[in-house]
Amino acid sequence: QAFVKCHFDYDPSHDNLIPCKEAGLSFSSGDILQIFNQEDLNWWQACHIEGGSAGLIPSQLLEEKRKAFVKRDLELATAGPLCAGMGGKKKKRMMYLTTKNAEFDRHELKIYEEVAKVPPFRRKTLVLIGAQGVGRRSLKNKLMVSDSQRYGTTIPFTSRKPKVDERDGQMYSFMTRSEMECDIKNGRFLEHGEYDGNLYGTKISSIHEVMETGKICILDVNPQALKVLRTSEFLPYVVFIEAPDFEVLKAMNRSAIESGVITKQLTDSELKRTVDESERIKRAYGHYFDLCIINDGHEAAFRTLRSAVEKLTTEQQWVPVSWVF
Repeated sequence: QAFVKCHFDYDPSHDNLIPCKEAGLSFSSGDILQIFNQEDLNWWQACHIEGGSAGLIPSQLLEEKRKAFVKRDLELATAGPLCAGMGGKKKKRMMYLTTKNAEFDRHELKIYEEVAKVPPFRRKTLVLIGAQGVGRRSLKNKLMVSDSQRYGTTIPFTSRKPKVDERDGQMYSFMTRSEMECDIKNGRFLEHGEYDGNLYGTKISSIHEVMETGKICILDVNPQALKVLRTSEFLPYVVFIEAPDFEVLKAMNRSAIESGVITKQLTDSELKRTVDESERIKRAYGHYFDLCIINDGHEAAFRTLRSAVEKLTTEQQWVPVSWVF
């Protein structure tokens, strides 16, 4: 017997492969199922944990084949125009780049994830994921101010020279470029980037330093970092801060300017980019999220986030089985 979290929606009435549609069990992404028979290569027997009758669901293997087949079509369609009229060697390289894209990462093909139910416990990290301009940083800062005994965060590292009034370890930790490049090469950075000719990044050891103080380390990182963070080492609670629809985002930007919180008015194309990027992240990384909050108002989003984190210490939780065994 095993428990799994589903990462796709399934409706047997629309499945042409199932031997008997009436015997199928429908479920939605995020549902927890109990699987009690995996003997058949293509069809498992399962039921919802809330009870109800058992039914057939596609096995991991069957669904993987089905999704990989669709993915391959997608890949070819994406790579097509890029490769038109190119020589064989170049063509291969372009295809490789396309398949390396996060959207087509084989590792991302999440179908079922084995989970275990554990007693209430406090997560070591709180990871905020979202598109640029969706308000992650202000939510992070608000949490830190609301309870500095409970929450902490990392100080970013940079290769740029300190300004006259800057102290090392206050807003930034300073390193030479060669030191930073060496640490990046040796995998000591969770993520890094270059801006204006200088390197910036989050060091893995700085996350451990916050955790060792007994605080929950809040991180607002790129979704790719979840592959490193979603382990028993960091025990993250992953929250996706989702962009509201375009008109709401535009109104929020306007009111933030009027109240003096920000000074820059975003253009329609910048706002649309935030909405599109938000949808793309949700599609590609949704299976990693413990909670999604649509940020259509900072106060409401903050209250939802804070109460969700507090609940973890009082309610039982489903976590990846690898965290427990």
